[in-house]
Amino acid sequence: MSVDQEVIPERELAEPAAPVSTATVVAYAVVGVLLFGWFLFGWLVLQQGFIDSVGEAAGTGFALLLLVAIVGSVRRNRR
Repeated sequence: MSVDQEVIPERELAEPAAPVSTATVVAYAVVGVLLFGWFLFGWLVLQQGFIDSVGEAAGTGFALLLLVAIVGSVRRNRR
């Protein structure tokens, strides 16, 4: 078998990544600390089970990531 197509390296297809702003990094760090605090609050203060607290914090984190993805796609489509 032979291939009659011209092969394009992946480097040429991908767009260069935009630099991440300091505010974005700080916001993600703050959210991470708050999620860890939410986990500790549920586990130690409310005395939920360890697994329940991990699941609640992880679910909250995934919901926030979904929200960020939706907002990002809406902003990108407006341009």
